Amino acid sequence: MPDLIDIQNLDDIKLLVDTFYGKVQKDTLIGPIFNEKIGNNWPAHLERMYRFWQTILLEEHTYSGSPFPPHKHLPVEKEHFNRWMEIFTETIDNLFAGPLAEEAKLRAKNMAEMFFYKIDYFRNGGRDFFGS
Repeated sequence: MPDLIDIQNLDDIKLLVDTFYGKVQKDTLIGPIFNEKIGNNWPAHLERMYRFWQTILLEEHTYSGSPFPPHKHLPVEKEHFNRWMEIFTETIDNLFAGPLAEEAKLRAKNMAEMFFYKIDYFRNGGRDFFGS
């Protein structure tokens, strides 16, 4: 296996996103959720993800919007987020090595945790973890 290089440009972002979502679509746990929600709109979703990760990792501000609202009603549990993170980490580690690759994994982990807690919050009628 050749030495891996770090994420450097939009082509690298596209490789990451395409490889990751290619795995997601085929995954038996999270694939059906993504495929049902996205349907025939995968090209548009991938374009949005290119812009999202380009903005976060390359600081090229091409993404605008709020990433959470489309996710808040998904039928997902902690195991789904764990699987998403497992596939994301595996994808990064197979394709890249370096500071931006590590940053991508950290950002994805933080995002997965935040989305899980926010989804849980909405499911519980906006009550916090202490029931108030």
